[in-house]
Amino acid sequence: MSFHVPNHYRIKTGAGSYNSDDSDENNGAFYIPTPHFHKPLLVIASDGLGWEHVSVSLETRCPNWDEMCLLKDLFWDSEDIVIQIHPPKSKYINQHPYCLHLWRPINAQILIPDQILVGSK
Repeated sequence: MSFHVPNHYRIKTGAGSYNSDDSDENNGAFYIPTPHFHKPLLVIASDGLGWEHVSVSLETRCPNWDEMCLLKDLFWDSEDIVIQIHPPKSKYINQHPYCLHLWRPINAQILIPDQILVGSK
Protein backbone atom coordinates (compact mmCIF):
# COMPACT_ATOMS: atom_id res chain seq x y z
CA MET A 1 0.00 0.00 0.00
CA SER A 2 1.40 3.29 -1.00
CA PHE A 3 0.70 6.98 -1.48
CA HIS A 4 2.49 8.31 -4.53
CA VAL A 5 2.24 11.54 -6.42
CA PRO A 6 2.41 11.80 -10.22
CA ASN A 7 5.44 14.08 -10.45
CA HIS A 8 5.02 14.53 -14.22
CA TYR A 9 1.83 16.54 -13.44
CA ARG A 10 3.41 18.58 -10.60
CA ILE A 11 3.05 22.38 -10.87
CA LYS A 12 6.66 23.55 -10.79
CA THR A 13 6.47 27.10 -12.13
CA GLY A 14 4.01 29.83 -13.02
CA ALA A 15 1.38 29.22 -10.34
CA GLY A 16 2.76 31.18 -7.38
CA SER A 17 2.08 29.47 -4.07
CA TYR A 18 1.17 26.22 -5.86
CA ASN A 19 4.75 25.76 -7.12
CA SER A 20 6.68 22.80 -5.72
CA ASP A 21 9.38 20.40 -6.83
CA ASP A 22 10.28 16.74 -6.34
CA SER A 23 12.06 17.55 -3.05
CA ASP A 24 8.60 18.29 -1.58
CA GLU A 25 7.92 14.55 -1.98
CA ASN A 26 4.17 13.82 -1.51
CA ASN A 27 3.28 17.47 -0.93
CA GLY A 28 2.41 19.84 -3.72
CA ALA A 29 -0.06 20.87 -6.39
CA PHE A 30 -0.77 19.12 -9.67
CA TYR A 31 -2.76 19.74 -12.83
CA ILE A 32 -4.30 16.39 -13.78
CA PRO A 33 -5.79 16.07 -17.28
CA THR A 34 -9.09 14.23 -17.63
CA PRO A 35 -10.35 12.34 -20.66
CA HIS A 36 -13.78 14.01 -20.77
CA PHE A 37 -13.25 17.58 -19.58
CA HIS A 38 -11.25 20.27 -21.38
CA LYS A 39 -9.69 21.76 -18.21
CA PRO A 40 -7.39 19.83 -15.88
CA LEU A 41 -8.27 19.06 -12.27
CA LEU A 42 -6.40 21.17 -9.72
CA VAL A 43 -5.13 18.74 -7.10
CA ILE A 44 -3.31 19.51 -3.86
CA ALA A 45 -1.68 16.53 -2.14
CA SER A 46 -0.18 16.20 1.33
CA ASP A 47 0.87 13.55 3.82
CA GLY A 48 1.09 15.34 7.17
CA LEU A 49 -0.40 14.96 10.64
CA GLY A 50 -1.09 11.25 10.15
CA TRP A 51 -3.11 11.53 6.94
CA GLU A 52 -2.56 11.15 3.22
CA HIS A 53 -4.80 13.73 1.56
CA VAL A 54 -5.81 14.84 -1.91
CA SER A 55 -8.09 17.79 -2.56
CA VAL A 56 -9.44 18.28 -6.06
CA SER A 57 -11.29 21.23 -7.52
CA LEU A 58 -12.67 22.62 -10.73
CA GLU A 59 -13.73 26.18 -11.47
CA THR A 60 -17.39 25.57 -12.31
CA ARG A 61 -18.47 22.23 -10.78
CA CYS A 62 -17.52 19.52 -8.31
CA PRO A 63 -15.48 16.59 -9.59
CA ASN A 64 -17.61 13.61 -10.60
CA TRP A 65 -17.29 9.94 -9.60
CA ASP A 66 -15.08 9.01 -12.57
CA GLU A 67 -12.71 11.89 -11.85
CA MET A 68 -12.48 10.93 -8.17
CA CYS A 69 -11.76 7.32 -9.18
CA LEU A 70 -9.06 8.55 -11.58
CA LEU A 71 -7.39 10.41 -8.71
CA LYS A 72 -7.72 7.51 -6.30
CA ASP A 73 -5.99 5.23 -8.81
CA LEU A 74 -3.35 7.84 -9.61
CA PHE A 75 -2.36 8.68 -6.00
CA TRP A 76 -2.92 5.29 -4.32
CA ASP A 77 -2.56 1.60 -5.11
CA SER A 78 -5.57 -0.32 -6.39
CA GLU A 79 -6.16 -2.18 -3.11
CA ASP A 80 -5.84 0.88 -0.85
CA ILE A 81 -9.01 2.06 0.87
CA VAL A 82 -9.53 5.81 0.55
CA ILE A 83 -12.46 7.76 2.00
CA GLN A 84 -14.43 10.96 1.66
CA ILE A 85 -15.46 12.28 5.07
CA HIS A 86 -18.74 13.99 5.85
CA PRO A 87 -18.02 15.67 9.20
CA PRO A 88 -20.59 17.19 11.53
CA LYS A 89 -21.97 20.40 10.06
CA SER A 90 -20.38 22.39 12.90
CA LYS A 91 -16.95 21.30 11.59
CA TYR A 92 -17.51 22.22 7.93
CA ILE A 93 -14.78 24.28 6.29
CA ASN A 94 -15.38 25.34 2.71
CA GLN A 95 -12.46 27.11 1.04
CA HIS A 96 -13.81 26.49 -2.47
CA PRO A 97 -17.38 25.70 -3.60
CA TYR A 98 -16.31 22.96 -6.03
CA CYS A 99 -13.69 21.06 -4.05
CA LEU A 100 -13.78 17.45 -2.81
CA HIS A 101 -11.25 15.53 -0.70
CA LEU A 102 -9.88 11.99 -0.47
CA TRP A 103 -8.28 10.80 2.77
CA ARG A 104 -6.38 7.78 4.08
CA PRO A 105 -4.99 7.52 7.63
CA ILE A 106 -1.31 6.57 7.67
CA ASN A 107 -1.23 4.37 10.78
CA ALA A 108 -4.78 3.03 10.97
CA GLN A 109 -6.94 0.63 9.02
CA ILE A 110 -10.19 1.87 7.50
CA LEU A 111 -13.13 -0.43 8.10
CA ILE A 112 -15.54 -1.02 5.24
CA PRO A 113 -18.98 -2.68 5.28
CA ASP A 114 -19.42 -6.24 4.06
CA GLN A 115 -19.97 -6.28 0.30
CA ILE A 116 -23.41 -7.90 0.67
CA LEU A 117 -24.63 -4.66 2.26
CA VAL A 118 -23.90 -2.85 -0.99
CA GLY A 119 -25.14 -5.46 -3.45
CA SER A 120 -24.26 -8.71 -5.15
CA LYS A 121 -21.40 -9.12 -7.58
